Amino acid sequence: MKVDPKKPQKSLAVYYLIAMIVLMLLNALVFPTLMAPHVQEVGYSDFLNMIDQKTVEEVAMESDKIIFTAKNENGEKAIYKTGLWPDDNLVDRLHTSGAKFTAAIPTQDSPLLSFLTGWVFPLLFFILIGQLLGRMMAKRMGGNAMQFGKSNAKIYVESQTGKTFADVAGQDEAKEALTEIVDFLHNPAKYKEIGAALPKGALLVGPPGTGKTLLAKAVAGEAKVPFFSISGSEFVEMFVGMGAAKVRDLFKQAAEKAPCIVFIDEIDTIGKKRDGVNGMGGNDEREQTLNQLLTEMDGFDGAKGVVILAATNRPESLDKALLRPGRFDRRIPVELPDLQGRVAILKVHAKDVKMDDDVDFETIGRATSGASGAELANIINEAALRAVRMGRASVTQTDLEESVETVIAGYQRKGAVISEKEKKIIAYHEIGHALVAAKLKDAAPVHKITIIPRTSGALGYTMQIEEEEHVLMSREDMLNRLAILTGGRAAEEVVFNSITSGASNDIEKATSIARAMITRYGMSKQFGMVALETVNNPYLSADTSLACSQDTSARVDAEVQQTIEAAHNKAVAILTENRALLDKLSAYLLEKETITGAEFMEIMQQEDA
Repeated sequence: MKVDPKKPQKSLAVYYLIAMIVLMLLNALVFPTLMAPHVQEVGYSDFLNMIDQKTVEEVAMESDKIIFTAKNENGEKAIYKTGLWPDDNLVDRLHTSGAKFTAAIPTQDSPLLSFLTGWVFPLLFFILIGQLLGRMMAKRMGGNAMQFGKSNAKIYVESQTGKTFADVAGQDEAKEALTEIVDFLHNPAKYKEIGAALPKGALLVGPPGTGKTLLAKAVAGEAKVPFFSISGSEFVEMFVGMGAAKVRDLFKQAAEKAPCIVFIDEIDTIGKKRDGVNGMGGNDEREQTLNQLLTEMDGFDGAKGVVILAATNRPESLDKALLRPGRFDRRIPVELPDLQGRVAILKVHAKDVKMDDDVDFETIGRATSGASGAELANIINEAALRAVRMGRASVTQTDLEESVETVIAGYQRKGAVISEKEKKIIAYHEIGHALVAAKLKDAAPVHKITIIPRTSGALGYTMQIEEEEHVLMSREDMLNRLAILTGGRAAEEVVFNSITSGASNDIEKATSIARAMITRYGMSKQFGMVALETVNNPYLSADTSLACSQDTSARVDAEVQQTIEAAHNKAVAILTENRALLDKLSAYLLEKETITGAEFMEIMQQEDA
C-alpha cells in the first residue's frame, strides 16, 4: 500500500484507545453469554433458605465472602456468593444439610477482565511511561532521542526567506563576491562551457552583527533555490558519532534538493584546529564531526549546484584543512561598514519607519563610527520607541541622536541623586575634555556635552563627531586623543587641586592607545618598527599577547607611562592658559546640564572676541 506523505498519520495512542474500547465492548456484550454461568450474588437469608432446602452442595469460605454451589429453580448447578455474617450455628446447619466443605470454588468472573487488569493495562501503563520519559529526554538533548543522526537543518525555500541583496546594505564588496555564485546557480551552462567549476564553499568572516547570516539568506533569495540553515553547535551531541551522522544526513538532504545552498553558522564550533591533545588520541566527538565534514566536502560534486556557505568571527581558530582550496575556496570579509555603508544601512532599516523629512542620516552615520549593522538597526528601533514614548507620530532627528547615546552610554538615570559639589566636579571634568579638544589642531569637533548620568555608569560624557571618515590615524592624532582623554583629570587638578575616580574609563582608554602606539604601530623612537604584541582576535576582542621578554616589557611600561604623562601635562597647560573660559563653560553646563556643540563654540568665540 502506498502511503501519502502529505496525509497526517494517526498517533499510536489512537490505535491503543480503539483496541481498548473494542475489548471492553466484547467483555461487556459478547463474553458474558459465552462464558456463563457467572457468579450470582444473593443475600444471607437466601443462603440460609437454600441450606434448609438442602440444595447447597459445596461451600468455600473466603476472607470477605462465602462462595457456594447450589441447584437453581431449573435444577441446574449454579455458583453463588454472599457476604459474611456472625453465625455460630452455620457449620452445624451445613453439616446437617449434607453440604460439602471445600477450600475454593473456581469462578468464571470474566477471565477477559482478569487478563486485561492483570496483563494488558499494566503493560500499556509502562509503555505510556516509557514514551513520556523518552520525550522528556529528547527535549533535554535538543531533539528526538529516537532519531539519531538527523541533521535538524531548517529548510527555507524561496517564499520563506524573502531576502535579497536589496535588503543588505553597507557590504558592497561581499555582495559582489557572492553575485558570481548566484549567477552560476542561475546560468551554469556558460560556466561549464568554458570549463569553470563553481566554488564548493565560501567562508564569511567578520565581527558579530555585520550581516553574515543575512548575506547567506540573500544569496538563496537571489538564486531562488532552497536554503539549508544550521548552526555549528547543533552538530555537537552527547553521543559519540551523532555529529558525524548529522553531517551525513545534511549533505544527503542537500544532494536531494540540489541546486541549493547549505549555510553553517558559527562553523568554528566544529571546525577548530585539531591538536591531538584532548586525551583521546584526537578521536573525540568534535573531531569526528570535523573529519566527516571534510570528507563530505571532498566527495561533493560542485557541478550539481550545491554551495556551502559558512560564517565565523573566529577565523584564526579554524583547521587549515577546512580552509584549503577545494573546500572553502573563498574567504569573504564582512567588515564593519564605513560612513557610506552606515548611512545606507540606516536608510534600509528606516524604510518601514515613519521618519521626519528633515532627518539627516549622514550626521547619525558620522556619530556611529565603528557600529555594526545590528547596532544601527537597534538605533533606528530605539528612536522609533522613543518617538512613541514622547507621543509623536514620526521619528525626529532628536530621537535618532538620543538613541545613539542610549546605545553607546545607556539610558538616562533621571532619578540619580548627585550632590551640587559632585555635579560641579563632573561639569569641570567634561568641559576639560571639550576645551582641550577645541584648542588642539585637527581634533574632531565637539558635538554634545552632558552631565546627566547614564545607566552604563557614566556620570557624563563629551561626544565628538569627525567631519570626515578616517581609516588611518597618525601619531599626532593619537597624541591629541591622549591629551583629550586626560583633559578631564587635568581640569580636576587645575580647579580643585584634587583628583577623583571619575577618570577611570579615560585612563583605560589612554593606556590602551599609548600601549598600541609603542607595541603594535611602531610609533616609538626607542623600539621603532618592532611588533611587541599581537592581537588574539580582531573581531571579538582587543586582547593582546606579549611577544617580548620581561625586560622589554618593563621598558614598554615605562614608555607608556611617559607618553601618557606628556599628554596629561599638555592638557594641564591648555586648561591653565584658558582658566577663565573653563570656568565660564563649566558654569553654563552646570546650569543647562546638556549643551550642544554649537552652544559650546558660540561661548568660545565670544570669549576670543
